[in-house]
Amino acid sequence: MGSLSQAITEMGLDLYNELNKEAANKNIFYSPFSICTGLAMVLLAARGNTATQMQKVLHVNRASGSASHRAGPVSESGILEAEPEYLSEGEYHQRPHFPKASPSRCDVVGGIHTQFQTLLSQLKHLSQSYTLSLANSLFAQKGYHFHQQYVKCTKELYGAVLQTVDFQQATEAARQMINSWVESQTQGKIRDLFVPGVITSDAVLVLVNAMYFKAAWEYKFEQKHTMPKDFRINQNESKSVQMMYQKGKFKIGHIQEMNAQILVLPYAGKSLNMIILLPDDITGLEQVERAMTYEKLTHWTSSASMSEREVEVHLPQFKLEDTFDLNLPLQAMGMTDAFDVLKADLSGMAPSRGLFLSKVVHKAYVEVNEEGTLAAAATGSVVINKSYPSSDLFMADHPFLFFIQHNPTNTILFLGKLCSP
Repeated sequence: MGSLSQAITEMGLDLYNELNKEAANKNIFYSPFSICTGLAMVLLAARGNTATQMQKVLHVNRASGSASHRAGPVSESGILEAEPEYLSEGEYHQRPHFPKASPSRCDVVGGIHTQFQTLLSQLKHLSQSYTLSLANSLFAQKGYHFHQQYVKCTKELYGAVLQTVDFQQATEAARQMINSWVESQTQGKIRDLFVPGVITSDAVLVLVNAMYFKAAWEYKFEQKHTMPKDFRINQNESKSVQMMYQKGKFKIGHIQEMNAQILVLPYAGKSLNMIILLPDDITGLEQVERAMTYEKLTHWTSSASMSEREVEVHLPQFKLEDTFDLNLPLQAMGMTDAFDVLKADLSGMAPSRGLFLSKVVHKAYVEVNEEGTLAAAATGSVVINKSYPSSDLFMADHPFLFFIQHNPTNTILFLGKLCSP
């Protein structure tokens, strides 16, 4: 699972850099895992240059080791027999090679989609201490004929159902249907994913992904210790927040090169963590953001860089809710053809050459309090270095980054920046 978790982290950091261009001093919160999972369902159908671009943006070239034309599901006819039923004129898609022992018709070369399936299965079987719901679906204009193998594989691998709606004749009804589906999948926390006017009558395919997460802290903050304290937004501005407090043993580290602390707050059962990356200085976040790469995060959060110590933790209560239209960020990252009606090749999904992505929207919600964390989008990462004072103080009273991470696979589920609680 290492290659997939690396791909999700790398894509998540690329996306953060794009989103942060318009949010230098603003809060950010989203789920790299949810977004990658949703886009991987589209990759399953992508061919040619469309697939090549998506693989690069999703960083799954290394994870899958497959050529772009091998990114999709097996043929309509079965795993080792006929070629795909529908081919573009003058185009030949080589049939994937499957390991003999594979139990699935939907395996692909390198198994990137099977890796997603395995990870999704692991996340669905967390302890009863957590609630984690991932909502992924593709809503497409009715009248398109879809390959049955694609429909089967998205359900088998991703637990997703391809749903048809009538964007052309019943745009508002389609919008309401999509919103109500997402709301039901996220226990009511993700509402109105698509506001009026976002989905238009010329929409062809809408990718939806939303995530709901709720977990209790392994070591809860006692409410009696929560009190008002100033959160320093910048050198000239501050606001009063409800600052939680507890003293206990936590994994903590200090990144000397970044002048920043890293703290790991485990959730009940310790399969998931919140990792907080706190610059020493109020203005230090930009330096950390510029330096963040997968390799550096891995180094900063390695067990050799962490130490379990007695720490006084001050952490503000906060709620964040973010909605992103990801069309432009994804195109800026290099995924352009999928959104172009003339260039998109999603022929693994349907024989029609007119199928393209018209909108990718992501919405995330997180609430952090004494009991734990409630989220509908977030992110993960871990701890750091060996130089620390004799008694540790972790005072999160100025802008910081935070992650929610699945420990067994090192997968970042949520990623956020808190500039103003």
